[in-house]
Amino acid sequence: MLSPEDLVREHTVYACVMGSRAFGLATDTSDTDRRGVFLAPSSSYWHFQKPPTHVEGPLEEQFSWELERFCELALRANPNILECLHSPLVEHCDATGRELFALRGAFLSRRAHETFARYALGQRKKLDADVRAHGAPRWKHAMHLLRLLMSCRDLLRTGELVVDVGDARDQLLAVKRGEVPWDEVEARMQRLAEEAEAAASGSPLPAEPDTARVADFLYRVRRASALTAL
Repeated sequence: MLSPEDLVREHTVYACVMGSRAFGLATDTSDTDRRGVFLAPSSSYWHFQKPPTHVEGPLEEQFSWELERFCELALRANPNILECLHSPLVEHCDATGRELFALRGAFLSRRAHETFARYALGQRKKLDADVRAHGAPRWKHAMHLLRLLMSCRDLLRTGELVVDVGDARDQLLAVKRGEVPWDEVEARMQRLAEEAEAAASGSPLPAEPDTARVADFLYRVRRASALTAL
């Protein structure tokens, strides 16, 4: 049985950089957050001990998902997972990874409004708790929440998920530095949430993801892996 670290080292099909570097918000002190997808050999499921659904490491700030788990989360419109397939900083992509990448549109649906909004609400509650406890939020987290809300709104409006913040970089970094009053940041968050809500009903995105297409891909990949073990 391969170790979790070896699964990542030897069976990664897709790997990218996420976080501030992918968002176009990196500064001199930014970490390099790496995310990836590995394909556990089908034969590894023929034992009592199954391969892990995710692995942390072996590099610092590295986190990977097994392909099936990644697809499950992407079909549920998990924001962090969807953004991985739209990172402008791809570090590795083999034949299976290229097919997964080509499928990225199949994961997008209007479900994203609910999942992005739910995640944003959770982050907003944490910011509000910080303000009550310390008189100010964690400004870096406030910046990233604004970025997420912008991404959600634009996805619903256009049907395309764009990770890099582009021209919004300077205004978002000003929030990170604490240069924008909290009440103004709150107003921006409220406005972005309302704009996303307005965009949801008329979004060009389908109501549901293309689960059948993703399932066919996963079946073919698992089958090919099993045949190589025979």
